Amino acid sequence: MSATLFTRLPILRALLAQLLALLLVWLLVLGLVGVLGVRPGLILMAVAQGCLAALIGARLGLSVWWLAINLMFVPGLVLLRDFDVPGWLPLGAFTLLLLLNWNAFTERVPLYLTGREAERQLRNRLSELPADFRYIDLGSGLAGTLSRLARDFPAAQFIGVETAPLTFALSWLRCLPRRNCHIRLLSLWRVDLAEYDVVYCFLSPAPMAALWDKAHAEMRPGARLISNSFAVPGVEPLEVQELNDWRRSRLLIWYPGGATPDGADTSS
Repeated sequence: MSATLFTRLPILRALLAQLLALLLVWLLVLGLVGVLGVRPGLILMAVAQGCLAALIGARLGLSVWWLAINLMFVPGLVLLRDFDVPGWLPLGAFTLLLLLNWNAFTERVPLYLTGREAERQLRNRLSELPADFRYIDLGSGLAGTLSRLARDFPAAQFIGVETAPLTFALSWLRCLPRRNCHIRLLSLWRVDLAEYDVVYCFLSPAPMAALWDKAHAEMRPGARLISNSFAVPGVEPLEVQELNDWRRSRLLIWYPGGATPDGADTSS
């Protein structure tokens, strides 16, 4: 397995953390039994394994939400065995989580949903454009914002790309009634950004540097790249729109192809 694949797929690092923690707990239990004649309870061993998995995961560079999964995974399984829970339920819950958050496992991009204030500011920004603009949401999630924007701007074209299977299916059905809104089962890295006037994303810090390189190479002069909350390392946005929401989010705006529109606020 290549180092690049190990770095790109956090699920592999999480699995390694679990296995290393399991080995350490096993060695610890052997020592306690052999030296002190003490055998820890199953719950205590599960908690120790979870704590070690989280610590090892942190050393391997996993994000906070992955650390929470590592911490709770084995203790959760042990607790479930004490209840009359069907054997398929934990597997079913994990499968559902996987289908909804596939990008978190493959691209380090969890499912984030655009808030109402961000949607309102996006609507204000889009109202400044010619009526027939083209808009793409990279990682469109459940497509609530995308569908509502398509309703409000009927002459424009709205595209969402999504690779999480269940998320794609739900968002595709949601946008089906709107003729100007389409969801594609497609990686954002396979999109030609030159086709769009506005490129919106709400991803994570992980892909932003690579996304900037792609946008800088492909986007037309005057086209806007709008990121919800996450900055491009080393590249100051030309506009920053503070959002009055509980996440203290911001819309960060760049013009990767150059030629900012007249009157654009270039302060950061």
